[in-house]
Amino acid sequence: MLQQLRLSSRRLLIIAHDLLVTAAAIIVTFYLRSEALGPERLNWLLVILPGFVIYAGFIYSFFDLYRSKWRFASLPDLSNIFRAVTILALSLLVLDYILVAPNLYGTFFFGKITIILYWLVQMFFLGGPRIAYRYFRYTRTRHHAQAAESASTLILGRAADAEVLIRAIESGAVKKIWPVGILSPSLADQGQAIRGIAVLGDLDQLEPTVEDLAQRGTAVRRLVLTPSALEPSAKPEAILMRARRLGLATSRLPSLDEGGEALRLAPVAVEDLLVRPTVKIDYQRLKSFAEGKSVAVTGGGGSIGAEICDRVVTFGAARLLVIENSEPALHAVLERLATKEASTQIEGRLADVRDRERVFEVLEKFGPDVIFHAAALKHVPILERDWQEGIKTNVFGTVNVADAAVAAGAAAMVMISTDKAIEPVSVLGATKRFAEMYCQALDAEVAQKSDGGKAPLRLIAVRFGNVLASNGSAVPKFKAQIEAGGPLTVTHPDMVRYFMTIREACDLVLMSASHALSATPHDASVYVLNMGQPVKIVDLAERLIRLAGLEPGRDIDIVFTGIRPGERLHEILFAREEPTVELGIPGIVAAKPIRPSLDAMRGWLATLEQGLGREEREGIYRVLRDAVPDFRGEAA
Repeated sequence: MLQQLRLSSRRLLIIAHDLLVTAAAIIVTFYLRSEALGPERLNWLLVILPGFVIYAGFIYSFFDLYRSKWRFASLPDLSNIFRAVTILALSLLVLDYILVAPNLYGTFFFGKITIILYWLVQMFFLGGPRIAYRYFRYTRTRHHAQAAESASTLILGRAADAEVLIRAIESGAVKKIWPVGILSPSLADQGQAIRGIAVLGDLDQLEPTVEDLAQRGTAVRRLVLTPSALEPSAKPEAILMRARRLGLATSRLPSLDEGGEALRLAPVAVEDLLVRPTVKIDYQRLKSFAEGKSVAVTGGGGSIGAEICDRVVTFGAARLLVIENSEPALHAVLERLATKEASTQIEGRLADVRDRERVFEVLEKFGPDVIFHAAALKHVPILERDWQEGIKTNVFGTVNVADAAVAAGAAAMVMISTDKAIEPVSVLGATKRFAEMYCQALDAEVAQKSDGGKAPLRLIAVRFGNVLASNGSAVPKFKAQIEAGGPLTVTHPDMVRYFMTIREACDLVLMSASHALSATPHDASVYVLNMGQPVKIVDLAERLIRLAGLEPGRDIDIVFTGIRPGERLHEILFAREEPTVELGIPGIVAAKPIRPSLDAMRGWLATLEQGLGREEREGIYRVLRDAVPDFRGEAA
């Protein structure tokens, strides 16, 4: 309320302008109708005018004429002016026909023609200066955008996407580029112009368009691909290869529904070339979920953990605790979060989830509402060799965090799981499935002991496949191999995996947590993200080669090295005996929990601990097979 009442010097000038031109509109109208302005009417006008101007000020305030910036004057502003001026004209009509004529003056003071003329003059006096100022700022920004250091740029994509970028350039939000033409895949756009920038052809006409512009003295230096140019039907990989041959820098314009904080150009990444459409995210729901909460993230320096930290800060968490056992990773994520303009209180703690006492101490002191448990060891071949470390981190680390969540009085703990946990053939999959089962058993135990007052702690797992560009994944490895000149190593030509972007995966993790904490009765404790269609690893490798502007098999080879220990050709998301539940949330399906008792889980944990102490690999595998009957791993 105080912000609404506070008047800046700029707003005072706008108010003064609008009130002055209101008085001027009345006077000019009577001057134009000179036969209506006699001495007697002039005296009455001087009496009526001050009150009418004050009344007009309230009308303008009601229609928010003082809140909009003239620099961005647009059709909605003109619509508000139209409505305000119409109200004023109708008020004059009521004043003239109901009050003045029959009661005071004896005849019409204004008359219908004068009121219509007033409406036109007032519209011009209020709207004209705003449009003129908007045009002045537009031409000045356009001049700066066309400065010598601005790169001549071709925009690739449909007209609606291109207009978003052109507006951003004109407003100064995107700097140092200037569009010299548009290439659109839409036939309806051909021969048109968007905000003065001509559509020069379709996407296949890149080379002749660049050559034609060069002959006319405009050297194109950059391409910007809008979302419609990154659709599979537009063949973005071919565009990138041709741009590389032409020596053009490439950028992309993020989609407006990506939930970013600002409109800015970004490098074209492999996730932009995914064939699967990303899920529509309900960002308002995520904001309602995170806003004002205290959130803790284990493994907050990893790729998944760091993105979850970023998202909860973006959506307005009050406090964030980043828990990480790597000092460089903790420092990096805290530095990254410090660059965000947010009110969230952010702190970091060095702690290993294996250290039970430290985990309890850190979480109890912080007092989180929600805990996201992303700390894990996840590299399949390494855990096949160093199986003990997988047990310590993925099993006992999760147990420590889950028990600490109960002790700290948290509302929810969300464990990040994997599609490898279903019918597992690897230590990674078996340990993650075991951790899921412990969370399910503890979730049921807590709910059973609830006294019906405060909502019980929810412990859930969110299961998904590979995340593009995450630490240790195929994409960073392929990029490093491309930079080294190749070859790219793929284990098997038929190896397929589910992929999604880090941003999409983390947003859906938050969405799952919001569902778990909702008042809707449910029986779900494992949430499975819809990964779309699996992608062949060899196809992903070829896309990355083309993204670098090279040709697979000609510039860089792909070689097959054989399936590694613990790997399988295809991943699955649900066990055979797991019934699924539709939640009504795009991109998420729940699995009804199938869990042993908490006592049984603790018995297996005790046996695992003894086996670790004696380094009995066969005994460890036997416990995992007892707990996870479909585990098919064998001790070497």
